[in-house]
Amino acid sequence: MNLDIKTGVQTAFILALLIGLLSLLFGVRIVRAGSRLRYFRKRREMLLHGWRLIIAAFGMGFFSLIVSFFAEPTVYRFFPPSATITLTPTITVTPTVSLTPTITFTPTITNTPSITNTPSIPDDILGRFESTITPVGEPIFSAVQFARELDEDFLPIEPAEEFANPIGKIYGFFSYDQMTEGAQWTALWYRNAELVFYETLPWNGGTGGYGYTEWEPPSEAWLPGTYDVQIFIGTNWLKDGRGTFIVTGNPPTSAPSLTPSSTPSPTSTIGPSPTRTNTPTRTPTSTPRPSITPTTTLTPTITLTPTISLTPTITRTHRPTDTRWATLTPEPPKSPTPIN
Repeated sequence: MNLDIKTGVQTAFILALLIGLLSLLFGVRIVRAGSRLRYFRKRREMLLHGWRLIIAAFGMGFFSLIVSFFAEPTVYRFFPPSATITLTPTITVTPTVSLTPTITFTPTITNTPSITNTPSIPDDILGRFESTITPVGEPIFSAVQFARELDEDFLPIEPAEEFANPIGKIYGFFSYDQMTEGAQWTALWYRNAELVFYETLPWNGGTGGYGYTEWEPPSEAWLPGTYDVQIFIGTNWLKDGRGTFIVTGNPPTSAPSLTPSSTPSPTSTIGPSPTRTNTPTRTPTSTPRPSITPTTTLTPTITLTPTISLTPTITRTHRPTDTRWATLTPEPPKSPTPIN
């Protein structure tokens, strides 16, 4: 077996290390066994033998380190390595076929957009903000789901992504967490990228739970198209707090309302105040009860100068003559009748 100097040194290092480990193992076992003997001489001999093996194990370990670090340089001092022949590779040129291109394509420049449009709140809605409270932390909102109704726990009933006309009200349901009481929140409703509805107010729903935004326009306002709902906290747009749905079919048309045509009234001119004439006439007749016959004549003109004529005729009869009671005439006294 042909071994070079480096391989021989590594083999010696491994063998010395294994011998040291075996000596340490046997020495520990002999020391433990000797400590359990009852006889003094036997115990002392075994203990001495065990400690010798342990010391020899440490010596072999130290020897293996010396072999690993100093053996190879020492050997090279006495046996210098022989020069080795280095083979120089020769380059063989192999002719290759060069293809002559006939058509050269001119590269075109592709414009890469560098600005990403981030949804924002219109300026007129920003002017309606009531709260200046900044949310503590970063609020978490789920994607918006849409339904026609909510149950008693404010959960959507049969949520869908497409609704057919006629439609009355649509709820945009979402769950949230880490909200701050009083922070301004805004929901924008778009139809085909056109703002059709919004609501903005201070938050009053607690720090976590369920919430919704709703829109109930007239039925004819639900035009077909793609509707997009975006939620903002303050002026920050929530990427997750968003949802879209589709409205299909034509909305119902409202019945035409009759618009009364107004006829211009003639220009009124304030004239003199109306005069009132009372001409009472008392004429005794044989009518048993008085009669009042008022006559009112109103003659309005374009100049609004009404003339009121009141000519009541009051006819009263005198009370008939009272008939007095007959006068009683006293009788003359009678003469007394004698008693026999």
